[in-house]
Amino acid sequence: MHTEGHGSQNRAIEGLAPSVILMFIQNLNNMKYITIIPARGGSNRFPNKNIYPLSGHPLIVHSIKYSLSNDQISATYVSTDSPDIKIVSENYGATVLVRPDELAGDYVTTAAVLKHVAETLISQCEEFDFMVLLQATNPLRPMNMLKDAINILESGDFDSLMTVNRDPRKLGQIIKNKFVPWNYKFGMRSQDMDPLYYENGLLYITSKEQILNGKIMGDKMYPMIMDHIFGEVDIDTKDDMAYAEYIFSKYNK
Repeated sequence: MHTEGHGSQNRAIEGLAPSVILMFIQNLNNMKYITIIPARGGSNRFPNKNIYPLSGHPLIVHSIKYSLSNDQISATYVSTDSPDIKIVSENYGATVLVRPDELAGDYVTTAAVLKHVAETLISQCEEFDFMVLLQATNPLRPMNMLKDAINILESGDFDSLMTVNRDPRKLGQIIKNKFVPWNYKFGMRSQDMDPLYYENGLLYITSKEQILNGKIMGDKMYPMIMDHIFGEVDIDTKDDMAYAEYIFSKYNK
């Protein structure tokens, strides 16, 4: 019966016009991507951080606009517990999902928030293949980064992707008041060191299956190396915001 079913399907396809067949194949290959921007209302170090102005717009708006400007993203969602963030996000075109109180605390993981969003959307019959995570506190991103990342995902057998920057610094530990090099030896030239990378927070893309399993990164994760100063911008304090303003004005032309 299984073989006969495929034969019937093949005969049905063969009877279609070439343009319809092409559309059918493209639809099979097209993955559906949605963006999630988590934005909690509370912040101990920087109150109202997610809607604090950066270059004329509330901080979260930079991530919303980045998502909406990409035609490969089918929907842009903000997950928040804050009425103020909800209003701002909706004003700029995002769909807001209000998170429950148990997901609004200081120690709630991003993975738990994304899983809640995925389960909520599935319960509403909103399907997707990959979830794009944009963090509001990493507001500056190269224009083509998301498109390039999706192309990488679809060209290989990957279940997730995250962006990283190279860290050229000579790092070490202080043990009993003594500095102990960790990734180099005293006197070593920087260009002779093994390359190390840090998670820059600009972009994460994860399959639905990984999200529902409570993971952001799967076993088949692709590390996308970014050679861009935007990867150094991560806002936790007002000093970070001032640095972001400077970088935005200098590089975001």
